[in-house]
Amino acid sequence: MGDDRVQTVMQTQKVAAAYDRWAPIYDLVFGPVFRRGRSLAIDAANRIGGRVLEVGCGTGISLPQYSGRCRLYGIDISDGILEKARERAKTLNNVEAIAVMDAENLAFEEGAFDVVVAQYVVTAVPNPERALDEFARTVRRGGEIVITTRIGAGKGLRGRIEKALMPITSRLGFRTEFPIERYTDWAAANGTVTLIERSPLPPLGHFELLRFVKN
Repeated sequence: MGDDRVQTVMQTQKVAAAYDRWAPIYDLVFGPVFRRGRSLAIDAANRIGGRVLEVGCGTGISLPQYSGRCRLYGIDISDGILEKARERAKTLNNVEAIAVMDAENLAFEEGAFDVVVAQYVVTAVPNPERALDEFARTVRRGGEIVITTRIGAGKGLRGRIEKALMPITSRLGFRTEFPIERYTDWAAANGTVTLIERSPLPPLGHFELLRFVKN
């Protein structure tokens, strides 16, 4: 195993451990803060329907909000946080599976899903562009990738603060420094997706809803 691969595995394990620690209080802490973003992301998925992959489904807090037109497959890197998701799935009839899986290595065939939803997860994975490539690979042509995400300032005082906070927030399982160019540059390099929506989200306008369509 090469040094880069070893480092990625270690980073992935660190993120999983961080979210295992968040599991008991995840809904209490993040439920209200990200409610608006979750609702808008789910609305976008519901408009398309069909088979939906939710990457980083966590405790499954979003699962009950999906339409019955959606067949849901939820994944997360943290087995501990998925315990609550499995319990929620028992009360629903449109959940295909809940599984531990790495966003950077999705165990699905090309074009397996109508929609890929990733809520507040891209900035947490060790190699975001690799995960985004996997989203683009596993969504069908004409389908959508729906992302809610923190968008960093990139420049100015806020950008310098975000960069300074990175050593701390990385241990908590996410990045503060993540400008929109990470997404637009990825889309241009990938060549199979087009950004069709970029909308601000609370809190404080530091988050956004991004929608990409698979060409």
